[in-house]
Amino acid sequence: MKGPLFYSKILLFGEYGIIKDSKGLSIPYSFYNGALKTDENPSEEAIRSNEGLRKFTAYLETIDADLVTFDLASLKTHVEAGMYFDSSIPQGYGVGSSGALVAAIYDKYAQDKITVLENLTRDKLLRLKSIFSAMESFFHGKSSGLDPLNSYLSIPILINSKDNIEATGIPSQKTEGKGAVFLLDSGIIGETAPMISIFMENMKQEGFRNMLKDQFIKHTDACVEDFLKGDIKSLFTNTKQLSKVVLNHFKPMIPKQFHDLWKRGIETNDYYLKLCGSGGGGYILGFTEDIQKAKQALSNYKLEVVYNF
Repeated sequence: MKGPLFYSKILLFGEYGIIKDSKGLSIPYSFYNGALKTDENPSEEAIRSNEGLRKFTAYLETIDADLVTFDLASLKTHVEAGMYFDSSIPQGYGVGSSGALVAAIYDKYAQDKITVLENLTRDKLLRLKSIFSAMESFFHGKSSGLDPLNSYLSIPILINSKDNIEATGIPSQKTEGKGAVFLLDSGIIGETAPMISIFMENMKQEGFRNMLKDQFIKHTDACVEDFLKGDIKSLFTNTKQLSKVVLNHFKPMIPKQFHDLWKRGIETNDYYLKLCGSGGGGYILGFTEDIQKAKQALSNYKLEVVYNF
């Protein structure tokens, strides 16, 4: 048995900000994906994944039935038979490994599910987001539900605010373009929960809250608008500002050995770095007007191009 593929995602803009109603833009990233599977001779990894699914199944029984109900009998039977999530999505890298799993389980076992083929009204999107938030909270303690939503729908999602999200189109890529968005592998596994708790602790300080509103959210919103309009010049101006704000105010979320690299990008304009997801490790997201320059400047690191301008 092998189910349909669900993709990883990249939150281009909006990390942390969307908790406080900034705009956000999330795109599917098909390079990594996962599917539910059953094998005759499971690997150690498959057995580990199956154990995780057992715990997740028990958790799904506790979700409010008014929100969503599952065909738990079938799910339990399949888990007993050794079903696991076969995934190439790296865990702890900020590209939505748990989101894809949640999407796959909802797709196969949710009753009265909202399908991708329907007219996806704002109400339906918000309902899906609430369901996915409840499901994914098992993995992170608190989830916005956006990662599974992105994975489930496989289309870019524009977050205008907590209660206002829509499917969106993004400017088509210029395959020959010099400008690019890329992923830089930090080589460290990040954990979401500790990073979120540092952020929540910081939110108790008025200075941090003001910075978030006046600088972080302002530049994040501008980046989203520039990207969707295809205004590349303005996008890089705002991304540079955003990179500065993150370096100054989100230091704990940036692995120590990347502080200088981050600063060098801002000083040379060869590239600008930002958090990919909650930070603390995993991937770092980069933006550059000249991918060859960025590759030279970051020659010690593995870069994966996600989007070309």
